Amino acid sequence: MIRVLLADDQTLVREGLTLMLGLMDGIEVVGVAADGEAAVALALEERPDVALLDLRMPRVDGVEATMRLRTQLPEIEVVVLTTYADDDSVMAALRAGARGYLTKDASSDEIERALRDAAAGRTRLDPAVQERLVDLLTAGPAPAAVRGAPPGGPLTERETEVVVLMAQGLSNREIAGRLFVTEATVKTHVNNVFTKLDVNDRASAVAWAFRTGLAT
Repeated sequence: MIRVLLADDQTLVREGLTLMLGLMDGIEVVGVAADGEAAVALALEERPDVALLDLRMPRVDGVEATMRLRTQLPEIEVVVLTTYADDDSVMAALRAGARGYLTKDASSDEIERALRDAAAGRTRLDPAVQERLVDLLTAGPAPAAVRGAPPGGPLTERETEVVVLMAQGLSNREIAGRLFVTEATVKTHVNNVFTKLDVNDRASAVAWAFRTGLAT
């Protein structure tokens, strides 16, 4: 059973999402909040598996709520469900630690897949958001800089394999199964990747992989 906390400042949206999620097998809504501050407080009480958050909310917005959750309760994954798909909103949410990002025209199936993927440690982005993110990243530094080595030194062959599989949305457990190694070994490789790339999260590592052409 995937335990979900949802937060949105619009009553109609909250009620609709609660009803929709309640019809999904294996998903249980354990808390509903009207703003980010209440969402964090509820998460501390209920310890959900996934928090489904709007971005624009009073008192504490979705980005700040995501950062607080990832700091105080790192075992909880966050999926953003919002009207906004602009560059600033997307990058702010991903940097804060969101595992998924969907716009509110997403179907119930897409929302369900995003929640299940997040609970399994996989990333899921709205297709339009993913396309925009890739465009944003590939429009960045000059080609020579893009092809440059990571600031902490080149990745080993195995670290390269790990970051490519991360970019495909695989969890540490799934990567371990694919490479026939232990999950602890994968975690070590992931930490080495973070150190060499000078990043703090999977989203940043995956962005680097797309930006350099390592992942497509």
